[in-house]
Amino acid sequence: MAVSPIEEVVEDIKAGKMVILVDDEDRENEGDLCMAAESVTPEAINFMATHGRGLICLTMSPDIIDQLGLPMMVQDNQSPYGTGFTISIEARTGVTTGISAADRARTIEAA
Repeated sequence: MAVSPIEEVVEDIKAGKMVILVDDEDRENEGDLCMAAESVTPEAINFMATHGRGLICLTMSPDIIDQLGLPMMVQDNQSPYGTGFTISIEARTGVTTGISAADRARTIEAA
């Protein structure tokens, strides 16, 4: 597998492309499908759900989390990596069940 220089990865993300970020084998030893939130489409979400097979997450700054009043999923995080998750979110308008690729893309757009 070819590893791209970080500058190339940053340019790809800026161009709206999806990339795979791979962490250290001594950590979780996994890859995450990543792209800029403003570039997310229902098709990209569907690809992530179909091929990534894990959680679809949105990174948010502490200011946005506070502005939205989102509590952390757990108050006493015992994760060995300190990974923090808020409660799940869903757009207030423009969604139906919240689970479809289109609804998830709309939620990311709204956040």
